[in-house]
Amino acid sequence: MASSKFLPFFLCLSSLLVGFSKGQSTVPVVPGLSYSFYESSCPNLEFIVRGHLWGIFNNNITQAAGLLRLHFHDCFVQGCDGSVLLDGSASGPSEQDAPPNLTLRAEAFTIIEDLRALVHNECGPIVSCSDILALAARESVFLPNGPYYLIPLGRRDGLTFATTQNTLANLPPPSFNTTSLINAFDAKNLTTTDLVALSGGHTIGRGHCASFVDRLYPTQDPIMDQTFANNLRLTCPTNTTNNSTNMDIRSPNLFDNRYFVDLMNRQGLFTSDQDLYTDSRTRGIVTSFAINQSLFFERFVDGMIKMGQLGVLTGTQGEIRTSCSARNSNNLESVVGVQQEAKMISQF
Repeated sequence: MASSKFLPFFLCLSSLLVGFSKGQSTVPVVPGLSYSFYESSCPNLEFIVRGHLWGIFNNNITQAAGLLRLHFHDCFVQGCDGSVLLDGSASGPSEQDAPPNLTLRAEAFTIIEDLRALVHNECGPIVSCSDILALAARESVFLPNGPYYLIPLGRRDGLTFATTQNTLANLPPPSFNTTSLINAFDAKNLTTTDLVALSGGHTIGRGHCASFVDRLYPTQDPIMDQTFANNLRLTCPTNTTNNSTNMDIRSPNLFDNRYFVDLMNRQGLFTSDQDLYTDSRTRGIVTSFAINQSLFFERFVDGMIKMGQLGVLTGTQGEIRTSCSARNSNNLESVVGVQQEAKMISQF
């Protein structure tokens, strides 16, 4: 019998044909993007991404949540342009150095760069890091038994990263209540339904104590289920503990609708999670997703397609980075330096 470690992948096989048969979302496609963008120039693109991630997730499924979160943090700050992937420089810190991004998984950045190398080796430097990140996020949903969905592609990589101030202003913290969340999503032209559906991404992944410890100390949030609170105190015995815990206590390694069941049982980890069920404007949406996983999947896909097209660069805008962590001008300097060094060595 297969171990539970591999359960999501065996379940995924049973939904593969169903997922593919659903086709593409009805969400409008931004001019410059296309569902067939790399059909001729890089026909194996999606198979390369899926094959590499299949091996990674089969060994450590928690990496899926890291990639999904990385995509969200990229798109919500100056659009889906791969700016979060850029390293800082002597002129200033990058988006990665902003407080909300300090807990992004280092492995997620490595995975995206490894995928870029594989894709560029196969097709040449024609696929952007931002497109690769969007595809990796989709696989991070699909492979743990979530919905498969087609992605409009053709994004270009940005030339700059956002300031710490802009990053803070655009990424909703886990302490936000529903009113603040609705306002933040409305600013991105995302609906309240999109908000609740995309919050369902918390069905995989882990949360650090610092993100929810204010609900335990100095006094417990009265909304929180007592047994749930007691277990969280074991993970976070003080308000300065730097541990983490699953965001979905029922099926943390599966992309499903159990996160919404958690909320109905007052077992949401963050204020921004639990308040979706407390607030009358979103309670009905939470309930509908909790009792109908197919509905949740449909709305989640719509939300991901919308979010994945925020502020995209297309056509001649931006560039196709040859290293996801640096602009091509910086990469060129590095390449020239290596070439010069090789030429000098060959003279001896």
